[in-house]
Amino acid sequence: MSGGGPAAAGRRAAEYRIEDLAHASGATVRTIRAYQDRGLLPTPERRGRANVYRDTHLSRLRQIADLLDRGYTLASIKELLDAWDTGRGLGGVLGLVAEVHGPWTDERADRVTRAELEERFGGRPDDEAIAEAVDLGVLERVPGRDDEFLVPSPQELAVAVELFGAGVPLNAISGHLRELRGQVEQIASRFLEFTTEHVFARYLGHRPPTDSDAAEAASMVRRLRPLAQQTVDAELARAMRTFATRHLEHHLTTEGPFTSDSARPAPVSVPLPPETISAVESLVGRGNAAAFIAAAAEREVQTRTLDSFAASHAKNNKIEQVN
Repeated sequence: MSGGGPAAAGRRAAEYRIEDLAHASGATVRTIRAYQDRGLLPTPERRGRANVYRDTHLSRLRQIADLLDRGYTLASIKELLDAWDTGRGLGGVLGLVAEVHGPWTDERADRVTRAELEERFGGRPDDEAIAEAVDLGVLERVPGRDDEFLVPSPQELAVAVELFGAGVPLNAISGHLRELRGQVEQIASRFLEFTTEHVFARYLGHRPPTDSDAAEAASMVRRLRPLAQQTVDAELARAMRTFATRHLEHHLTTEGPFTSDSARPAPVSVPLPPETISAVESLVGRGNAAAFIAAAAEREVQTRTLDSFAASHAKNNKIEQVN
């Protein structure tokens, strides 16, 4: 080996055997070889019977690990790294990923002890309710702390506390949250489809996006991020105002639910096709089928009543405009 003194040695690029590279990167030897086979790592230098790896290989392994943590597949990582190798930077793409993975609310997570939970919800232990809250993500377990939980949304927990204090059973609260979550997820999915079609398609229409397009898309995410919540807030307020007024009027009439039992309409049995019942049972379980069908019928009645109310309101407005 040629000399050159300590300065030359300091400038010499680091070299790794595959075992050393695995130790430095945290990847296994098998994983490194698999990455090589898929073209994710540059070809190492062959020196005699051994492969020699350098800092570029270590840096690439760390890039791959970071992208995997962000949710990318190996196929998409290959595309991004190919773009990097051909001179197109990853900065904009990673900035876009960071923006999408960033917080979508100003709310800060909190912690709560099991004793505090029990105090807020009736003062007695309820392992089943806690397990349900963990399953829903309302609570998250803290590793090594059986008596403490992370609360991703303190507002959501506070709503549950208020509903429980008003007399709503915990199982009804969790059931309502599951139903509500499915509906909200549909809204979120629709909003993303809408914005992708009309806004982000021009930035993300090619794979991988250019650095500048990804940076512009990240900026657009920051601008549009609050719009979904603002729209839902406004529409929810409008719907609650409409439904609350109609609901109150219904309950204050002589035909409302506060009248005597003799004034209430008798239940009606409605036969349903066997295939419909079977489909409902496969969806929600046999024990929940009747409640699901009743709830679906009630929602349909509410929707049609609201449509009728809206049509009547529009007709009255039109008559007033004519007069």
